[in-house]
Amino acid sequence: MSQRSVERVIGRLVTDEAFRRRFAEEPLAALREAIECGAELTSLELQALVSIDAQLVDRIASAIDPRLLKIGTCGGRS
Repeated sequence: MSQRSVERVIGRLVTDEAFRRRFAEEPLAALREAIECGAELTSLELQALVSIDAQLVDRIASAIDPRLLKIGTCGGRS
């Protein structure tokens, strides 16, 4: 299920503005929060996700239809 978690984290980065901002500020901390919320990531996947360019994620997110954006996150961290 690890690949599914990677896909969910990437999807959340694109659709969840609060998570995306947190990731831009502190990628590792944001991903650890995702793990606390149930994402199952290996250390290799964690390292790869940390290296994602936050500006690229912002550009992708700006192309997403606003109706697909998420409201709220695990533990009320939105």
